[in-house]
Amino acid sequence: MTDIVDELKWRGLWALSTDEDALRKALADGPVTFYCGFDPTAASLHVGHLVQVLTMRRLQQAGLRPLALVGGATGQIGDPRPTAERTLNDPETVANWVNRLRGQIEPFLSFEGENGAVMVNNLDWTAGMSAIEFLRDIGKHFRVNKMLTKDSVARRLESQEGISYTEFSYQLLQGMDFLELYRRYGCTLQQGGSDQWGNLTAGLDLIHRLEPDASVHCLATPLMVKADGTKFGKTEGGAVWLDPEMTTPYAFYQFWLNVDDRDISTYMRILSFRSREELEALEKQTEERPQARAAQRALAEELTTLVHGADQTEAVIAASRALFGQGELAGLDERTLTAALSEVPHIQVAELGAVVDLFAEVGLVASKSAARRTVKEGGAYVNNVKVAAEDAVPAKEDLLHGRWLVLRRGKKNLAAVEVTSA
Repeated sequence: MTDIVDELKWRGLWALSTDEDALRKALADGPVTFYCGFDPTAASLHVGHLVQVLTMRRLQQAGLRPLALVGGATGQIGDPRPTAERTLNDPETVANWVNRLRGQIEPFLSFEGENGAVMVNNLDWTAGMSAIEFLRDIGKHFRVNKMLTKDSVARRLESQEGISYTEFSYQLLQGMDFLELYRRYGCTLQQGGSDQWGNLTAGLDLIHRLEPDASVHCLATPLMVKADGTKFGKTEGGAVWLDPEMTTPYAFYQFWLNVDDRDISTYMRILSFRSREELEALEKQTEERPQARAAQRALAEELTTLVHGADQTEAVIAASRALFGQGELAGLDERTLTAALSEVPHIQVAELGAVVDLFAEVGLVASKSAARRTVKEGGAYVNNVKVAAEDAVPAKEDLLHGRWLVLRRGKKNLAAVEVTSA
């Protein structure tokens, strides 16, 4: 198990730890139980959470026992945001989100064998605790002057809005989680993102105060940011979610396919389960032939399969190929086709018009005259069929699933038309 430390470092998954030598010794001495927490502050996890979920999977494959905590209690409070107070969700909503997040995390872990995973909920040990008990048993052991130094708290104190006691107390709740999991399951390692370091160490300090003989550790992975400085996991449309109803499998696949060449090596090492030799080969291909996007395709296929399954991955790959003339559009199911076309420029029309009118209206060309030139030069396609006449008008029979036309100019410029009254 000690090899996992070197593996995490090579993959860029090691940002901070409390005592590396002590952690290596603990791993060498025997099975280690660890936990990572996820707060249900939305109906789904997003791709930013994949770093932690997949690191849990990696640690379990190395022999550690994972506890996956979905915070039914902390989810009602929310970790302090850098600039403003969170909107608090009602307990029923949070309980529903707990179940949804559990269902997303469980497929990544194994629940069998000696290091089988356990799903836990911090509402189990907070729901019956009174405010007086919480202040006496937990609050007594925290020092306000130290709490004020936490980055998330310090930033809010400097803002005009300040910080409420509710969000200020979040680190007490997370600290209590580590203590409870230590006592209930023998958990000695907490894993999280480096932006959570203050909360991670709060639990470690609490255990040291109440269990002086305990040997416990914290490990933080680095925050992932894009080479252009924007936040990882964000697109123009917002977050990239794991729930297929919130982000379609096609859009999920395309997100990874479109990763910047400057970022793909970092993302591959952190998120892929391919061997070091395979990853280095893909990195070399990216350097030599970046236009082939071999690494992006490999990561998109691997992660889409992990999150959405092999069948969905095959469907989105088939759709991606078919849209660019490398497969049969008619063979795509309606849901996949609709998801794919929602990612390209598209318009709705009440009835079919001339091809040149549709090309101009959807924005594939600047004008109808430009559309005519495109047809004349042989660069206009409808449903992957070359348009031969400038006055061509698609028939209702041409509509895919009775509603869609796929327009293409040249090899790469795509758009779609949805006919609403056909």
